[in-house]
Amino acid sequence: MREMTADAARRIAVAAQGFGQKPPVKADRRALAKVLASTQLLQIDSVSVAVRAHYAPIFSRIGPYDRDLLDTATWAHTARKPRMLVEYWAHEAALMPVEDWPLMKWRMRKYENGRYGHAHHVTERNPRLGQDIRAIIDEVGPSSSADLEKLLGMQRTTKKGPWWDPTDVKVVCEQLFASGRLSVERRVGFARQYELPEKVLPAGLASTDMSEGDAVRALVAKSARALGIATEPDLRDYYRLKREQTTPAIVDLIDDGVLEPVTVRGWGSPAYLHVDATVPRKSVGAALLCPFDPLIFFRTRTERIFDFHYRIEIYTPEPKRQFGYYVFPFLLDGELRARVDIKADRAANALRVPGAFLETGHDRGVVVPALTNSLREMASWLGLDDVIVGERGDLAQFLRN
Repeated sequence: MREMTADAARRIAVAAQGFGQKPPVKADRRALAKVLASTQLLQIDSVSVAVRAHYAPIFSRIGPYDRDLLDTATWAHTARKPRMLVEYWAHEAALMPVEDWPLMKWRMRKYENGRYGHAHHVTERNPRLGQDIRAIIDEVGPSSSADLEKLLGMQRTTKKGPWWDPTDVKVVCEQLFASGRLSVERRVGFARQYELPEKVLPAGLASTDMSEGDAVRALVAKSARALGIATEPDLRDYYRLKREQTTPAIVDLIDDGVLEPVTVRGWGSPAYLHVDATVPRKSVGAALLCPFDPLIFFRTRTERIFDFHYRIEIYTPEPKRQFGYYVFPFLLDGELRARVDIKADRAANALRVPGAFLETGHDRGVVVPALTNSLREMASWLGLDDVIVGERGDLAQFLRN
């Protein structure tokens, strides 16, 4: 079995995610497709303190681009520019290539008959609600749960509660989405506009089926390509699989020559190298990574590869936060060398950086100019004229100078 250093494994992992490449001449659909070939998916999250999570990984890899490029690729379809992406529960809520829809059919089957969340309680009370929702959408087209409540005459009569207090209509819409009987045509104000899958996906794709075994093997292969080199838990996490699914899939992919078992010094777990993974002599480039970037969204892997302990602190009370509310790790030449708390302040027309922190063992003189440039580039991309650095962290005063 081949043995490699942890440094080589880190360079493989960074390159597999599309970093260290020359920026595209033009940030167009071809450049977007190249990013997706590396990441395979883009996680969606509701937090918008800086920028929505699905936009950020593209910026991190190709630099400033028009966010309408991703919106059009996801929420629009024409003969000249067919839809590239569709939303589903891939790694959490995520955008994935439309052709991956059949790979999720086994998951959709598990969510049938009200087995998503607490939908079975709603369907027991109103067994026809799902049929009624699909019938209305078939007639009127893409609709939010609020639209459907009005059309069904089931509007909430009490004051709306917090986000975890959904109506029966919303619960069933999410059940139908999870089971593949509804898809998402677009999002408006981040609210899903549900549509029948056959009207969202290319002809015939909605009805294309695949066995669980074949689909899981394909998903593990996609995970391995996106990760470059990975342990079994890494491969499992990318599409939220289970060990009993990934273990036989890995054996099959080794037999097929897709994966090579390797030993990485210091990892303490067996690793698997994708047949097409490259081992760059060095990693170059700078990038701010949102908390949900595929390079770092599995925190255990992030700590193993980069020696970087990272936890999102959104739900931590402010006095107990160590680094900040929405912290972006800073990737520089293949290493996570700093982290910055970031907020887009539209009223002040500025990118605010309440805190900036250097990672132990890294050269401040190298990090500060690169991070300054990256923050300015992000501010410009977001249409903000200034970068305002706060007081927190050992890098703050140097970024202000």
